[in-house]
Amino acid sequence: MLKEAIILAGGFGTRLQSVVSNVPKPMAPVNHEPFLNYVFDYLKHYQITHVVLSTGYLSDKIIDYYKSEYNGINISYTKEVEPLGTGGGIRLAMEKCNKKDILILNGDSFFDVNLNRYYHQHTSFHSDCSLALRKVDNASRYGTIKLGNGFIKHFKEKDLIEQPGLINGGVYILNRELYLNKTPANQAFSIEKDFFEKRINELNLLGFEYDGYFIDIGIPEDYKKAQDDFKGFKYR
Repeated sequence: MLKEAIILAGGFGTRLQSVVSNVPKPMAPVNHEPFLNYVFDYLKHYQITHVVLSTGYLSDKIIDYYKSEYNGINISYTKEVEPLGTGGGIRLAMEKCNKKDILILNGDSFFDVNLNRYYHQHTSFHSDCSLALRKVDNASRYGTIKLGNGFIKHFKEKDLIEQPGLINGGVYILNRELYLNKTPANQAFSIEKDFFEKRINELNLLGFEYDGYFIDIGIPEDYKKAQDDFKGFKYR
């Protein structure tokens, strides 16, 4: 069972600043409370006991609010002095984790994945790194992924063409030791471009498709939609 998670909460939220400008994007209020609360409640349901919040922009707002614990989950923090990208931010946070496999999530999106099933698939297939994938009707905002027998074969850049596609849902399970050994310390890099794509032929890199609820609050339209969608949040 997964016990530790890293939440990436260090982005600038540029596309959302017309609506929310005084807090980091994961702290954007949804029904009068931070969006991040919903992510924590979801993790609590699946018995995650330790979360590392990877912070950067306006990090004090996050630290002052959550301090060391939320709803029984212990919280640690890392703070990027200079932006480290998704890959570097994850690596820094990994140093505060202890378990073999670590769950990674974005603090500004929510993908309702059954974590027990996901972890069972990850271990059953002896995956080094697993990605939770989601089929969407309009993949123009995202890059898409091609699978072969469960293995990720190809990453395609977003092309702004409005068509269905299988996208990276931003929920990963990573082998901690492998990730620390194969990535540079204190360097900025993208986990998608500089780790997954560059090492696609040397890693057991698997993708598992889920059809659960998915939202990314990074644009004003979806942020507004979240206000309604989370009124009956199932993990409370």
